[in-house]
Amino acid sequence: MSNRTFTMIKPDATSKGHTGAIIDDILKAGFTIKALKWIRLSEEKAGEFYEVHKERPFYGELVQFMSSGPIVAAILEKDNAVADFRKLIGATNPAQAEEGTIRKKFAASVGENAVHGSDSDENAAIEGNFFFSGLERF
Repeated sequence: MSNRTFTMIKPDATSKGHTGAIIDDILKAGFTIKALKWIRLSEEKAGEFYEVHKERPFYGELVQFMSSGPIVAAILEKDNAVADFRKLIGATNPAQAEEGTIRKKFAASVGENAVHGSDSDENAAIEGNFFFSGLERF
């Protein structure tokens, strides 16, 4: 079990001004920020990040959406980070997310679901390495 996870605040949430409130929820849940970056992904970089979904029917739409505006990428630390963060963000479908979760509060739909959260320790490491060099982590 790792104590780090990776997240992105997605273009829908950044464009609606939810970045600060989402970061506040993350901090109040006991996570510390170990790396943070505000960037805009090119279609090429979004495609690389979501390569695992390349054969799925939603891949093109996902890449287009994730390159449509700025995102905030972060590495977070806390005991049981991956599982605790997945619980904090809630179900992918905000209609099914528990009250108080980030997606229940800030997501509009399955496609525009405000945040990404790593689904395993292995993917947290891979995703964090995609966005951050060793010099950008604390």
